[in-house]
Amino acid sequence: MSGKHVAVLMGGFSSERPVSLSSGNACADALEGEGYKVTRVDVDRNVTAVLAELRPDVCFNALHGPYGEDGTIQGILEYLEIPYTHSGVLASSLSMDKQQAKLVAKAAGIPVAEAKVLSRFEFGNTHPIKPPYVVKPVREGSSFGVVIVKENQAHPPQVIGSSEWRYGEEVMVERYVYGRELTCGVMGNVALGVTEVVPNGDTFYDYDAKYAAGGSTHVIPARISPNIYQKIQSLALKAHQAMGCRGVSRSDFRYDDRFSENGEVIWLEVNTQPGMTPTSLVPEMAAHAGHSFGDLVRWMVEDASCSR
Repeated sequence: MSGKHVAVLMGGFSSERPVSLSSGNACADALEGEGYKVTRVDVDRNVTAVLAELRPDVCFNALHGPYGEDGTIQGILEYLEIPYTHSGVLASSLSMDKQQAKLVAKAAGIPVAEAKVLSRFEFGNTHPIKPPYVVKPVREGSSFGVVIVKENQAHPPQVIGSSEWRYGEEVMVERYVYGRELTCGVMGNVALGVTEVVPNGDTFYDYDAKYAAGGSTHVIPARISPNIYQKIQSLALKAHQAMGCRGVSRSDFRYDDRFSENGEVIWLEVNTQPGMTPTSLVPEMAAHAGHSFGDLVRWMVEDASCSR
């Protein structure tokens, strides 16, 4: 039984607040089961004062999205000298910025899709690149704001430049990659199993497919050839290391095997704060590798540090 006091940071004020609360409560329950003293902290703008008074031994970061996943909370924890889980300031900030992460990945020899970044107000009546393509906010997670433009679509999506848009001023326009959705977690410096994510319904792997019960089917191990399986693991580990990630991360890929088994493998992004909800992928990958949910969160707490 551990005597450590763990503050589980959850909630926050990004678009991903509901997911973070689910992740945080699941992790807090598991940590209590492992014998830790746990305080659940619903993060607000007063979090520095709260933590300075609380003085936990470790912060378990269960925040998702801006402020929790982009280096902001990590900087606060460094300032307070409280050890924390997951990646540090630089890796978190870099991985959250899709444009910069893509540049680093490409330089490391990781295959990425062609893309360009532009202001959302540059969207007019002409496609910025040849359809099909995907429009993504540069600094959001959980597929918030993702729009797929199909081959026969006459005009760019008008919502991007409208007052309804609330995902930042810059967007990435990326070549649409056909194929299957594959993902692979990394725990420390070990690649976990590869999962194929099959959305249930006529949609891509959007917010509901990720977090709603029955939104998607997770197939682990993915039903792909051994050489592609190992390639995905190798690329996930390479991305983790190239970005400077620590603790647990998860890389997402597209695999186009329409014309050959070798096909095309494209890295999409690395998640430095992967979901830890009952339907999340990393806990399933860890279980496939023989680690219970309690084992996983305990490992993350014991791995925590400053200067990550």
